[in-house]
Amino acid sequence: MRSPTIKDVAERSQVSLKTVSRVINNEATVREGTRNKVLRVIAELGYKPDLSARSLRSARSYALGLVYDNPNPYYVIAVQSGVLSVCRESGYGLQIHPCNSNSPNLADELVHLARHARLAGLVLAPPMSERLELIRHLTENDIHVVRIISAAADPEDGFPCVYVDDRDAAYDITKHLIQLGHQRIGFLWGGEAHRSSPERYRGYESALKDYGIPLDKKLIIPGDYSFDDGFRGARKLLALKDRPTAIFGSNDEIAAGVLAAAKSSGLEVPYDLSIAGFEDSPFSKQSWPALTTAKQATEEIARHATQLLISEIDREENDVEKLTVVGNKGFSPQLVVRGSTGPARAAS
Repeated sequence: MRSPTIKDVAERSQVSLKTVSRVINNEATVREGTRNKVLRVIAELGYKPDLSARSLRSARSYALGLVYDNPNPYYVIAVQSGVLSVCRESGYGLQIHPCNSNSPNLADELVHLARHARLAGLVLAPPMSERLELIRHLTENDIHVVRIISAAADPEDGFPCVYVDDRDAAYDITKHLIQLGHQRIGFLWGGEAHRSSPERYRGYESALKDYGIPLDKKLIIPGDYSFDDGFRGARKLLALKDRPTAIFGSNDEIAAGVLAAAKSSGLEVPYDLSIAGFEDSPFSKQSWPALTTAKQATEEIARHATQLLISEIDREENDVEKLTVVGNKGFSPQLVVRGSTGPARAAS
């Protein structure tokens, strides 16, 4: 059977094609009785408006873009899932755009993307979301943008965002390790291009300071948000004469790499080495032992960012019928204690 068309809806409703189009586009000029009749026929026929055609018939676009550059597939999948769920609820299409955040032409690339694909706005994931010069360029080109950023508080810089308090969560992880008796705690950075990395490092550093533990720079290793960098970084730390009794990886992929390095070195976790990660990705639950981590509601963060973006678009379009006021919102990852951390004992 062929799919029902807008013409089928118009014929059964006994109204014009233009009236059906107005109902689909939620125009306020349609009488309530007519609107309800058309919506009833749409439901009966199972008619689904074509979003691209809908955008062409009206001045308004009904498609959003998700822009990201992140080596962690679990993070990307969770963000996509959150954005897509709101798009489906709100009648928007979604175009997913992975990119190279280091490209010198990134700003022009995103302007071209938004205009060529007729996108109503962009959800920007880190690290692009944390570059104010990029945000300014996009908004100066009349592109709606909402950012997902790492920050302890709302930056209040005039650009809509959803912010995640990585610093406080990293503080809680480090405090947990200290309270287990660990004094030598290694820290493995994620990518420096991501604001979350220095935020998580500041949380680690602050906890050490508050508990009177000197900062040992030999225990701090640069790297990226990847399993391989976690493995390499852990091997360096475990080769130290006075090795750490605990290692905090900036995300769960790093921590999984640390776990592999510990096992390859013949160490038992958590008896010889405690390990903590961040984000509560599937890695943290599937490893053995399961990883202590900070649970980050990535999908819900992405949902709120998308709701905020649509709210900004409605405000710009003066769409009073659809307008739901959504503001900037902060999220705080929560400590989840699992089997990879335990009381400290002297290194052999």
